[in-house]
Amino acid sequence: MGRDQEVARLEALLAAARQGRGGALVLRGEPGIGKSALLEHVTRAAADFQVMRASGAEFEMELPFAALHQLCAPVLEHLPALPARHRQALEVAFGLDAGAPDPFLVGVATLGLLVERDGPLLCVVDDAQWLDHASAQALVFLARRVSAERVAVVFAVREPAGPGVPPELAGLPGLSLGALREADARSLLRQALRAPLDERVLDRILAEARGNPLALLELPRTAGLAGMAGGFDLPPPGAVEQSFRSRLEKLPPEARLLLTIAAADPVGDPGVLWRAAALLGVEDGATAAAAALPGTEDGAALVEFGARIRFSHPLARSAVYRTASAEERRRAHAALAAVSDPAADPDRIAWHRAQASPGPDEEVAAELVRSATRAQARGGVAAAAAFLERAAALTLDPGLRADRVLAAAEAKLSVGAFDVAAELLSTLDPGDPRVDLLRGRLSFVRHRGGDRPAGYLLRAAGRLAATDPARSRACYLDAIEMGVFAGGLDEVIAAARQAPPAPSERSSSDVVLDGLVTLATEGHRAAAGILGPVVGDADADVWIRRPSLGFMLAVELWDFDALHGIATRVAAAGRRSGSFHMLPIGLAMLATATVYTGDLGAAMELISEEEAIAAATGAAPLVYPRIHLTALRGRREEAAELFATVGPHMTLSAQWATAVLNNGLADYATAMKAAERAAGHGDLGLAGLALPELIEAAVRCGETERARSALATLSERARAGGRAWGLGVEAYARALVHDDEESYREATSLLEPTPLALYRARAHLLYGEWLRRRGRRREARAELRTAHDLLSGCGAESFAERAAGELRATGEHARGRSARTSDHLTVQEVHIARLVAEGATSKEVAARLFLSPRTVDAHLRNIFRKLGLTSRRQLRGLPEIR
Repeated sequence: MGRDQEVARLEALLAAARQGRGGALVLRGEPGIGKSALLEHVTRAAADFQVMRASGAEFEMELPFAALHQLCAPVLEHLPALPARHRQALEVAFGLDAGAPDPFLVGVATLGLLVERDGPLLCVVDDAQWLDHASAQALVFLARRVSAERVAVVFAVREPAGPGVPPELAGLPGLSLGALREADARSLLRQALRAPLDERVLDRILAEARGNPLALLELPRTAGLAGMAGGFDLPPPGAVEQSFRSRLEKLPPEARLLLTIAAADPVGDPGVLWRAAALLGVEDGATAAAAALPGTEDGAALVEFGARIRFSHPLARSAVYRTASAEERRRAHAALAAVSDPAADPDRIAWHRAQASPGPDEEVAAELVRSATRAQARGGVAAAAAFLERAAALTLDPGLRADRVLAAAEAKLSVGAFDVAAELLSTLDPGDPRVDLLRGRLSFVRHRGGDRPAGYLLRAAGRLAATDPARSRACYLDAIEMGVFAGGLDEVIAAARQAPPAPSERSSSDVVLDGLVTLATEGHRAAAGILGPVVGDADADVWIRRPSLGFMLAVELWDFDALHGIATRVAAAGRRSGSFHMLPIGLAMLATATVYTGDLGAAMELISEEEAIAAATGAAPLVYPRIHLTALRGRREEAAELFATVGPHMTLSAQWATAVLNNGLADYATAMKAAERAAGHGDLGLAGLALPELIEAAVRCGETERARSALATLSERARAGGRAWGLGVEAYARALVHDDEESYREATSLLEPTPLALYRARAHLLYGEWLRRRGRRREARAELRTAHDLLSGCGAESFAERAAGELRATGEHARGRSARTSDHLTVQEVHIARLVAEGATSKEVAARLFLSPRTVDAHLRNIFRKLGLTSRRQLRGLPEIR
């Protein structure tokens, strides 16, 4: 009633799904506002759909994949039809097999299980604010991936949003339900009444209900017609839940006890319910159930007893549970723990035992810790955090309790429950260095350096210096890495000079800490000898925990082999582990390294995969590899749109890219300003990359002194590193500043054997420009042709056009640049085209990019249309695709 617009939106969602244009919608609103009624309506409207349901449960938020298992239960018989890896991922997630589930494979497998069926499908997820974290990720993954499917997904979530509301839902289309209009509210209330009512009393009820439909239906049941007719005994605020409580009070004790057990068990398994009830002395379960069903007065059931036990509304369950005394709730949980299957449900038993404990209980706490370990192995980090938090509360020993609180806080931090993590840390001894370590991490992820998170790490490092020098040094290195990303690096380095001395047998982390302090205090010449060997070892232990720091140090030392090696290792480790944290970082690093080699198609493929992971998980994509790619392709408008989207932490990267872009476009004044800003901050890695851009732009603008100053800095860095990449770039920068032909030849010679095609091409371009200006046209043509062939082959359009213009000035016309496939396709389309050209099927591409096969086929149709092709065979015949 009064929801015409909402009904139309839901029916439009169904209509689109029928046509193969699937989608999702999140219904949001306060308790009782009508979300469940709309879910029932959309279910009735989907008579031609297969309907699958799941519901979040407040007491099951700790159990990983509980809601996903509920949704998929009706079709689990089709698991054998899935590819082996996908089948195993779901079996592990649902506890049918041992192992750690790959979160990406779980999402893809769920998609495959649900969409590879005949007919349209409607997935209805009620009480989504109580979804367990693992299920929330998988269900939102599904919702994001059905655009080419006959699938509609509808969530209902309670607002105002509490800390448990899955943040993943925020990225899906939403519809907020407001209060009913007065006319609709009045009409609904009159339907709920079966006797005339004084208008003044009716107005009071309408005012109390504030347009909430459930309140309008429950208020008459709470006060009774006699009380309302005179306008007396109107219920107080919060009357909806009070209405359920008043109805409970009319039930006999055995019926109330039965409902308390049902409210304490979110599974709704009748067998478990009846066994627990019998254990607590409910002699005749059927009689008790009948007493809990509606009487003749109002015909409204609090609960339905069927194949599953279902409460009429979440507030009904809440009212039942909270109306029971603490002792009654403990008895209910103890009975449920006693009758549950220890082989199938050990974690649920542990949780019920914990809820049944009146005080500290080390046996129960230890079992919760074991449950946390099992949950974490299954990908349920949020569940592990909840188990650990409850275990800490039941632990009497202060030291053991502190260990468990710290473990719970770390788990809460890893799943984004920052406020809960902070609250847990506030209960611990602030002098414990471990508390400072977690406070530093918490501050960084919450504020990105707004309150100097490295300060916590430095304090921990200072406290540990005397008792645990090794951990103290690790804290100093962590603080330096945080200072690189969050700012304040100079202060951190100054503090790190007080670190305990390294042991006689230094680890790779010890070497990096000493090298970074030396770099900051004595410069590149002194530091290169310390850092060079460990940076050059991509397999060094230090880079396992700190890959981003290794990547930036490789750039700082101009060591491309190390850069590529670290990136390759991180990407491979991310693939093996299925880590949605590590794999995107590795892919972004590898894409950046690949850009430097000039294989822009492969870089697009890597960027596409990283962005697919970001889209699947709801994370923000790592934009820096796309910044590198766009700058070198020389597309001003595309670059401007991209640079406008970057946050403050990426500003200097955008400035470096602006310098590259405008050097390619021969807008040297703009390039010089941007390069000065990028180089001036001295950021690790980035400042060094900006220096040759600044030198080239400054020379072209006649700013010789600026160019000389930048060259001195670049020379120190490049010569200290001693790598061909840096030496070659320094050589052509030196040639620009000193107008020295021998330096140009040195640059091309040094860069020739490297895989760095773009830098090699730029060296030939600069040398060709110099020769052309000297009137040595024949020699210039050879250099410029080499440059043009390399640059146009790479797709570095602006630099290629610069080379073509120089060739024309020598009297030779450059060969017209044929349109590349990547010129017409999006990054994702390039990736799909390359995979298909290598022989991958639509299902294999779908699994790689976390899409459905039908979505892949839709992309292929676009690719064929853009390229004028009609078949996969023709796609395989395009050499540049492969």
